[in-house]
Amino acid sequence: MIKHIVMFKLKEADGRSEYENALEAQKRFDNVIANVKELKKGEVVINSKEAPESNYTISLLCDFDSIDDLNAYQVHPAHLEFGKFIGSVRTDRACIDYEY
Repeated sequence: MIKHIVMFKLKEADGRSEYENALEAQKRFDNVIANVKELKKGEVVINSKEAPESNYTISLLCDFDSIDDLNAYQVHPAHLEFGKFIGSVRTDRACIDYEY
């Protein structure tokens, strides 16, 4: 199994606050979860409002059976559409992929 964890630091953009953009990202990632069959489990978590502002805003937690499934997810149209949105509201990104 492959765990794919991506963290994004978001900004105010498109008339929405950082937190509102996190909620929008969460909603849009639900479409990825629903449409990418290779994605066995997906979750979006939003940083607590009480946590330090230096923390990342959101994290995607994804499980795949194999690295090939992760690679298929990366080029899936639903993921690419999500990427367009997140690219317009993010200031930073960190990622790790590991086997477990």
